[in-house]
Parts: sequence; C-alpha cells; structure tokens
Amino acid sequence: MSWTRDQKHVTIAAYLGWTLDAFDFFLTVFILKDIAAEFHTEVSDVSFAIMLTLIMRPLGALVFGRIADRFGRKPTLMFNIILYSLLEFLSGFSPNLVVFLVLRALYGIAMGGEWGVGAALTMETIPAKSRGVVSGLLQAGYPSGYLLAAIVFGLLYEHIGWRGMFFVGVIPALLVLYVRSSVPESPAWSALDKTVKRANLWGTIGSHLKLSIYAIVLMTCFNFFSHGSQDLYPTFLREQLKFDPHTVSVITIVLNIGAILGGLLFGMISEKIGRRYAICIAALIALPVLWLWAFSTTPVMLALGAFLMQISVQGAWGVIPVHLNEISPDAIRATFPGLVYQLGNLFAAVNGPMQSKIAEAHGNDYATVMATVIGIVAIVIAVLIFFSPERRGVDLTQSSGNRS
Repeated sequence: MSWTRDQKHVTIAAYLGWTLDAFDFFLTVFILKDIAAEFHTEVSDVSFAIMLTLIMRPLGALVFGRIADRFGRKPTLMFNIILYSLLEFLSGFSPNLVVFLVLRALYGIAMGGEWGVGAALTMETIPAKSRGVVSGLLQAGYPSGYLLAAIVFGLLYEHIGWRGMFFVGVIPALLVLYVRSSVPESPAWSALDKTVKRANLWGTIGSHLKLSIYAIVLMTCFNFFSHGSQDLYPTFLREQLKFDPHTVSVITIVLNIGAILGGLLFGMISEKIGRRYAICIAALIALPVLWLWAFSTTPVMLALGAFLMQISVQGAWGVIPVHLNEISPDAIRATFPGLVYQLGNLFAAVNGPMQSKIAEAHGNDYATVMATVIGIVAIVIAVLIFFSPERRGVDLTQSSGNRS
C-alpha cells in the first residue's frame, strides 16, 4: 500500500520527537557519577532525578493528552517539544542538587506528554496494515535517542563536561519548525464530532475500568523491563567494571543498535502473528542472554550480551505503541495510551534508586541486581500479555463503544 506525503511526514515527525525526547532523558544516565561528584553526594542520590522524571511523566501524559484530545495532536506536539528542550537546557545551569532535581521533575512532565500525542497522531494517520511496522519504528525512537546520547557522551563529554551535555539537549527544539511546516493534523481526530472530543476522561476510563487497570499493570512491568536494563547500565560499566568513557560509549552504542533492530523486527512480526505472541516471544529472549549481558567481564562479550538483551527488551516494546492505540477508547486515544504508559513509569520509578542502593550495599554489584529484576519481569510480561485483548488491525475511526 502506497503512502501519502502527509503520512510520511507524520511518521518522521513522531519518530524524531520520541528520539530527541529520549536523547534528552538518557544524557543524564551517563553523567550521574559526575553530577554526584560536583554536588558532593552519592550516585544513588543523583539517580533520584531519574525517579522524579519518571514519577512526573504520568502528569504530562494526562495534561498534554487531554489538550491533544480537545484541541488537536499537532499544536500539542509542538508545544511539548519546545518545553522539554527548554527544561533540558536549564538543567545544565543547576547550582545544586535540589535545583537539579526540581528541573528534572519538570522535565518529566514535558517528556510524559510527547509519547502519547505522537503515537496517537501517527496511528490515526497511517494505513492500518502498516501499524505494526511503524509501531516498531516509533518505539525504536527510544533507543535511537539513547544511541545519540551515547555518541554525544563518547565524542563531547571530555570537552564540554556534564553541564555542556545538557546544553546540547536544546537542539530538539528545532524539530518544531519541521512539524509546523510539514505535519498535518490527525484525520481521525478531525473526523470526531465535538461531543466525542469533549468526552469525560474519568467517565470513559470508568466504563473501561478492567482494561485500564490491566494496561497500567502491564506497563509497570514493561517499564521495569526497559529502565531495569538500561538506566544504570552505563553506571554498572563505569563503577563495577571500571571501564573508561570511550568503552562505555561503544558498548552503549552496540546496545542501542540491538534495541532499534529489535523494535523494528518484532513490530513487523506482530503484523503476522499478532501483538500478544510477538510480545511474549520477545520478552522470553531475555532469559537465555541474562548471564552474557550481566556477568561477562570483557567489553566484547558485554557488548554482545547488551545487543541481544535489547533485541528482547525493545522487541517487546516495539509492539506497544500500536497495541495500546488499538485497545484504547477512541475519544481519549491521545490520553489513554500515554497515561497508562506513564502510570506504569510511576510505579516502576523506584527502579533506579532501588537498584543503585542495593548495588552500593553489596560492593557496587550492579550485575546481580539488574539480572534479578530483568529475569523476573521477562517471565511476568510473557504470561501477563495473554490477558490482553488482541485487536490487530482494528478500525481506529469506529466508535469506542463498539470495542468496549
């Protein structure tokens, strides 16, 4: 099926929006040690910033999702991108830990809004048969951002320091120019009548309560899966294994190449075998590669383990944008997927401080902590996904009432 020019622009914009959002987020994970040294505190105290960012993301999903459901996807996406870029830039001026934590919390609000708005805009615009592939592409934006952050860290960190890393994070604001000039509004949103656009959020969620609770639990597990395998991996390489910044950067680049390939691969597979089976298979791949990923000692073997682990993690995640949009009530599609995703982030936000505290208490043994978390969560996701409805290819313009 051929794509229109508008469909291509929407997909590119949504991919870049999430890529650059993730880029700004992951810049922080490479410099936790340096921020802790400047502010005379522990890495675990600084990692609280990651927790605050994740905690505040549901608020952003709620606020920006409701704005997008009422006033449109495109203007909301533009404002979102400007806001997270500005807050990233300001983080580089933090005079102390408290100010830094406040700015990262505010950044979390902006970050939390982008995913749901961008995913809704895309899934409502592209051909139905392309959703699985595009879902994998959109979610690949997350490791693409991590990859960019790794490259910037490897090339620029030693020259610009940790504050300069945040200054680089203002670059995503330029994406707004592209969105403004080339991206159209969602045709599905434009087709909804005014009464649907003003649908009561909590009333709609209440009429889909079982689905909402299930989706939040599922996304909590998914966020433990991703953040448990990614956020402290650079710290593990630097603190436990004592690798230099260049080696850390190379391993992280390899890791994210695996993540991008995993998202694309399982997004495509989900169009053939369904969303649930694709997620289950991807999650279970984590189990046989746990030892290689966490307990290898050479850079080459760790890079291989990280590559395979992220094929699993982001392979499962690659199906999530389309799956959540397909099971979402139409009237709150810009809100529901992002909100349940970010509420999952909220409940999984303890991961960073929890892993770092336990690791520090056991001689900086990050490997055992990370492997334990990922092993448990991979099994839970593989089982839990089969409690979800399978709605591959459903018409996103039909009444949500017909799909409740």
